[in-house]
Amino acid sequence: MKSFSKELTNFVRDQFSSNDFIPLHSPTFKGKEKEYILDTIDSTFVSTIGSYVDIFEANMAQYTGAKYAIAVANGTAALHVSMLVSGVAHGDEVITQSLTFVATCNAIRYCGAEPVFVDVEKNTLGMSPDSLSEFLELYAEVREDGLCWNKVSGRVIRACVPMHNLGHPVRICKIRDLCKEYNIKLVEDAAESLGSFYKNTHSGLFGSLAAISFNGNKIITTGGGGMVITNDHNLAKRVKHITTTSKKQHPWLYIHDEIGFNYRMPNLNAALGCGQLEMLPDYVKRKRELALRYYEWFSDKEYDFIVEPDNARSNYWINSFLAKDRADRDSILEYTNSSQVMTRPIWTPMHTLEMFKNSLSVDLSNTEWLEERVVSIPSGAGFK
Repeated sequence: MKSFSKELTNFVRDQFSSNDFIPLHSPTFKGKEKEYILDTIDSTFVSTIGSYVDIFEANMAQYTGAKYAIAVANGTAALHVSMLVSGVAHGDEVITQSLTFVATCNAIRYCGAEPVFVDVEKNTLGMSPDSLSEFLELYAEVREDGLCWNKVSGRVIRACVPMHNLGHPVRICKIRDLCKEYNIKLVEDAAESLGSFYKNTHSGLFGSLAAISFNGNKIITTGGGGMVITNDHNLAKRVKHITTTSKKQHPWLYIHDEIGFNYRMPNLNAALGCGQLEMLPDYVKRKRELALRYYEWFSDKEYDFIVEPDNARSNYWINSFLAKDRADRDSILEYTNSSQVMTRPIWTPMHTLEMFKNSLSVDLSNTEWLEERVVSIPSGAGFK
C-alpha cells in the first residue's frame, strides 16, 4: 500500500515539476486577466454595473451554446435562483443525488423545499436514471392539476437537480425524458462541468436552467462567482430581475416589485472571468492531456482511473481513481497529504449529514460504495 502511495506521490510531483506543496486544483492565469482588471479599476465601475459583466455573459453564452447567460455572485446563488424561477417553493420536494457538494442541497433548503435522494451510477458518478425511474414509479403520480405529487409524503415533486460530478456528465437525456413524463422541472447543477459535453451538447443545456460555478478551484475562476445559463427568454429575464434586487427601471426612483436578491456579479470579477474564459479551450485541452497521462500511468496498477462516460466529453475538472475500500482510501489519503501532495475523498453523502439525515431516500448503494473508494488527485492546468 505504502509502495503505491509513494509511486503516486512521485508521479504527481513529476507532472507538476515541484517538490513543494501541490494543491488539488489551483487557478492558472495566462491570459489578459490583469489587463482587464486594471481597465476595470481605471473605469471606476468595479461593482455590479460595468461593461465586463455584459461581455462575460455574452461570451459565456457563445461558448456553451446557450441563448442566455446571467452572471451572479457564486454557484450557490445560481442554484438558488434557478430553483426559485422554476417554481420551487416552501413544502415542495426536489429530487437530487446524495453524492454532491453541499451547495446543491443548501439551495433546495433556501427555497423552503426538501431534498429527496436517489442513487448515482458508478461510471458517471452522477444521478442514475434507473434509480430515478424506480423512485418515480414507486412514489410519484401526476394528478389532474398537472403537478407531480409524492403519494407517500403528500408533497409536490417540483424539480429534479442532477449534478455533473467532478466534471463528468450524467446520462442527462434519460433524466430529461423522465422529468418530461412526470412534469418535473429539470435544473442542472453544472457547477463543475464547464467545458464538458454530452452528445455534443454542453452540459447545462438539457434542462430549463443550469448553474455554473467560478470558485477559485474551478476550471476557470472569477475569484467568486457563478452563472445561470438557459435557452428560455422569460426565465432569463426573471433571473436577471430577481438577482438585481427586483429593481424596476427608472431614471431615479428605487422601486422594487418583489423580494429580490443582491446576487449580481461585480464587474471586477467579470473582468477576471473574461480573461479566464478566453483561455478555457486551452485549459480543457491541457486537463484532458493530464487525464490521459494519469490513465496511462494507472493502466498497469491495481486501481481504476475514472474516465469520461460513454457519449461524453469531460473537462476532467478533478481527476480521480478508485481505491479498494475505505481503509485503503484512507491510507492513500494519509500518505499523500502528509507528503504535501493534496488528495481528497469525494463528497460526504448528503444523507449522512445532520441536516439532511431525515430526508427521503431510496437505496443508495452506489453512493456509499463510491464514497468509500474515490480518491481525487491534483488536477490543475498548470502542470509541466
